[in-house]
Amino acid sequence: MLTAEQIMASHKANIETLFGLTHKAFEGVEKLVELNVQATKAALAETANHAQAVMGVKDAQELLALQAGMVQPLAEKTAAYSRHLYDIASAAGADIGKTFESQTAEAQKKFVGLVDNAAKNAPAGSETAVAVMKSAVAAANNAFESMQKAVKQATDMAEANFNTVATTAVNATKTAAKKR
Repeated sequence: MLTAEQIMASHKANIETLFGLTHKAFEGVEKLVELNVQATKAALAETANHAQAVMGVKDAQELLALQAGMVQPLAEKTAAYSRHLYDIASAAGADIGKTFESQTAEAQKKFVGLVDNAAKNAPAGSETAVAVMKSAVAAANNAFESMQKAVKQATDMAEANFNTVATTAVNATKTAAKKR
């Protein structure tokens, strides 16, 4: 049923997809490394500045005020770092998900084409078997689409929860800093 050219074209497309996914994964890793390098540089600079400020402290109250003044910016920077990390992971996941969805849609189209071709060439009296096969394919496609929708909803909910937690954490440190 399949020719050698069709099999080779399929293998070529699969290899191209694999390399595309590998490239996207490495882009995500590069962004992650870049984020960590920036965060490390900023942390080192802030540590040096803080150490110099601590050396200039004249009494315990000034030291406590200095320490309290660092809590809010640290929480905000931690939230921002987490947000960037989440964005990188989400973007990489979305790219891979899009590739997976397009590959799955293409495979579904090919399979439906094979079923239709088999139905056209089926011997007389096999209409029931063909109808059952088409029904099974349609049910599988519907189940897959439902799963994709559920995953999207779960992802959206996780993102909303992440944003809420990050905002709450930053607001809590702001409130704590104001009380001092």
